[in-house]
Amino acid sequence: MIDLRSDTVTNPTTKMREAMYNAVVGDDVYGDDPTVNELEEYAAKLVGKEAALFVPSGTFGNQVSLLTHCNRGDEVILGDDCHIVQHEVGSSSVIAGVQLRTLTSNKGILDVEEIKSKIREDDLHYPKTGLICVENAHSNGRVIPIEVLKEIYSVAKNHDIPIHLDGARLFNAAAALDVEAKEITGYCDSVMFCLSKGLCAPVGSIVAGTKTFIDKARKNRKLMGGGLRQSGILAAAGLVALKDMTKRLHIDHENAKNLAAKLNDLDNIQVFLEDTHINMVFFKITKDIDYDDIISYYNKKDIKVNGPENGIMRFVTNNDVSEKDVDYIVECTNEYLNK
Repeated sequence: MIDLRSDTVTNPTTKMREAMYNAVVGDDVYGDDPTVNELEEYAAKLVGKEAALFVPSGTFGNQVSLLTHCNRGDEVILGDDCHIVQHEVGSSSVIAGVQLRTLTSNKGILDVEEIKSKIREDDLHYPKTGLICVENAHSNGRVIPIEVLKEIYSVAKNHDIPIHLDGARLFNAAAALDVEAKEITGYCDSVMFCLSKGLCAPVGSIVAGTKTFIDKARKNRKLMGGGLRQSGILAAAGLVALKDMTKRLHIDHENAKNLAAKLNDLDNIQVFLEDTHINMVFFKITKDIDYDDIISYYNKKDIKVNGPENGIMRFVTNNDVSEKDVDYIVECTNEYLNK
């Protein structure tokens, strides 16, 4: 099957499986797992932070960060289309007990002046602005310029407010901008990035920040049920993800751009070419179709896709999707639209 639903659907590589089999492990809750310790040290260095923490998932990483930065009742400023708002099940209210103050996002870019206007003054009636969250690469497929992150960071520092970066696809953003990841993470106080999105690890994400922040987050990870035991088996795959798989993301980007261009050449399809910055292709079908029928059709052609969200389809390239697969996907799509 060619699976275009996400870049989380990949199989671990042979090297990952071998590393997992041979991993030296211990009890990570006691701090005794050498492979987890190696992963956390390597990950922290990679993003220019003092310390890092291995967590089960991206949502877990974002939420443990909110819980660690904020007090209950604090307000978090973030974009109305970001992952924390749209796709994390309202967990910010359940876990951290915070209020989200959403700003109108211009395809992932937040207006600095609007951020300034939404920072709460010290008033009896107001919640405290406890955190500002940004996302890069954005889940809409776009990469946010470093200059924008720098401006937001400057505003946050002037008001003594921390910045958390949802960097689920941080290394896609770095590849698209042709910079090291630490050049992006230099403008945040904490960052979460996934090992299982685009990097082929079967499980896990990383949260990084100051040592004080990570010490507190480690206790909150335990509170949230994320204290794992012999998790070096998983961390071993994460090390391969960071050392090897980050270096091939440009291939997924090239395949996505190729897929976007070829789909856009078909009748009855409008591809949002301006949003194809990384490995995601967003498009809408301008012809009246039954989406359940096209999903079934793709499945019969050994292609897995998700249905539309607000009328927009998304195809995601990944390590298991080749250049040859791209041509086959376009051929099948054209066949369906012209039947």
